Amino acid sequence: MTLRLDGRVAVITGAGAGLGRQHALLLAKQGAKIVVNDLGGSVNGVGGDHAAADKVVAEIKAMGGEAVPNYDSVTSAEGGANIIKTAVDAFGKVDILVANAGILRDKSFAKVELSDFEAVFNVHYWGTVHTARAAWKLMNEQQYGRMIFTTSVAGTSGNFGQTAYGSAKEGMLGLMRVLAIEGRKNNVLINAISPGALTRMTDNLGMDDDFMKKLDPGLVSPAVAWLASERCDVTANVITAAAGGFGRVHYFETRGVQFDYTKPVTVEMFDEAFARIADLTTADPTTAGTEGKMQERLDTLGK
Repeated sequence: MTLRLDGRVAVITGAGAGLGRQHALLLAKQGAKIVVNDLGGSVNGVGGDHAAADKVVAEIKAMGGEAVPNYDSVTSAEGGANIIKTAVDAFGKVDILVANAGILRDKSFAKVELSDFEAVFNVHYWGTVHTARAAWKLMNEQQYGRMIFTTSVAGTSGNFGQTAYGSAKEGMLGLMRVLAIEGRKNNVLINAISPGALTRMTDNLGMDDDFMKKLDPGLVSPAVAWLASERCDVTANVITAAAGGFGRVHYFETRGVQFDYTKPVTVEMFDEAFARIADLTTADPTTAGTEGKMQERLDTLGK
């Protein structure tokens, strides 16, 4: 199992600047052939310009790599299909999808418009769905694929003023977890990166300048390159990456309590037991599937 990506074909959305550009450059250095997708719009999703994607393609070619541009929007099924079609037309297949395209429409919940929610979800959530869906059959048929979604601490932990962005970013993790179950048998692995990086999307968030200077987007890309490689043997993992530091985010469930389900359970019983229900010292990582700790708790009855 190699870290190199020679012979692999990677599609990277939103690759004209920031994190996407760094991902594209590193994956190309690792040997992958790259589809550089970028609509060329503004941070809030307005407008379009081919220059961003073209510039990154030129950078990859200048260092001896292979790349082609794509200017389709991820916000439609047609756009997602065209992005993947670009990879197949140019290189014959698609092995890697890095769903990185994003916009911001930051406002507090009291002020955010439903149109802002729609715009953010169209890029972050539906953009991930459209591109993943277009690549899904191809990856499963060839019994190899790596998808890397881009989530955020705004989704996993929350952040003031990012109701649309945070909920879209958390929503794609639900997609990741289900696809991870469905794709595992065909070696199609789905993971997510939760990056911290100084880009045009984070430049005006009001964070401390000295702190932001540590967030070189290039320090995130090694995790993406590993998740895109054959060496990656995990699925449904969320990897945090910022300032050269890496970690993993995962849901946990406490041991909780188990009442006798053949007898009435009252709100007073729940109230009395809540400290034990919420006791994180008994928490274990959740596992794939819907059962959770249900059977484990039921097994305690009668003991």
